[in-house]
Amino acid sequence: MTLQPVPSFDKEALLRSDLSMKINKPQTQFFCKTLTASDTSTHGGFSVPRRAAEKIFPPLDFSMQPPVQELVARDLHDTQWTFRHIYRGQPKRHLLTTGWSLFVSGKKLFAGDAVLFIRDENQQLLLGIRRANRQPANLSSSVLSSDSMHIGILAAAAHAAANNSPFTVFYNPRASPSEFVIPLAKYYKAVCSNQISLGMRFRMMFETEESGTRRYMGTVTGISDLDPVNWKNSQWRNLQVGWDESTGGERRTRVSVWEIEPVTAPFFICPTPPFYRPKRPRQPGMLGTLNRFD
Repeated sequence: MTLQPVPSFDKEALLRSDLSMKINKPQTQFFCKTLTASDTSTHGGFSVPRRAAEKIFPPLDFSMQPPVQELVARDLHDTQWTFRHIYRGQPKRHLLTTGWSLFVSGKKLFAGDAVLFIRDENQQLLLGIRRANRQPANLSSSVLSSDSMHIGILAAAAHAAANNSPFTVFYNPRASPSEFVIPLAKYYKAVCSNQISLGMRFRMMFETEESGTRRYMGTVTGISDLDPVNWKNSQWRNLQVGWDESTGGERRTRVSVWEIEPVTAPFFICPTPPFYRPKRPRQPGMLGTLNRFD
């Protein structure tokens, strides 16, 4: 993502712009499927759920026997992949056959990885992958440590911000413990519309191991800085919470205000949430709230 430092901004104008983009932008259609052993077999194909195929792929000509068409999809590297999409079998199902094994071998996919098909606003078919978590291979001692890389990245970002120059960051939402890239309108709605207090009940969405999503109930147990020395008055992960369920998959005990959905959320219009202390004036050229690294 390429970020442009903004030393000052008009909050209302940004909110109007964000709302306008949501209204005018066509809704993107997509589906994601975790690959099975059959999907990654060199002798088989990719079985596509019926509803997903009907929503994402161009319609088949069912006057043909069997109905078949050629699909062309591009990945993030702008590489073009061609697949044969056919509707056949007993019971009948949608399959990607010719070209699929080439894609699996080219991307080195295994059962447990996931494939994502997207139909964008221009009706182009896009293709991505989401690899399952695996143990990393032993790295050579010549490879830079992660700490050194982070220091270099932050130094480059700070230099660009000081000079009001755009800079690029690489963001992996699955590797991050929380979503630090959020829509601006969602952020302002959370900090200006929700009065957060101790004991407040809320819901929060989590992704389960089955690649589904589920809401969990919790209670706000504390409101304080995660790190009062290095990140004083930071709005990242400042809510301490307790969960109703304590089953497998330990959930975080600290969350950000925009991640939760209050069970009862009266509407408040305020420039600053009541539980936030006034911030110190920023020096010219400093990163804005949404450009802060945690």
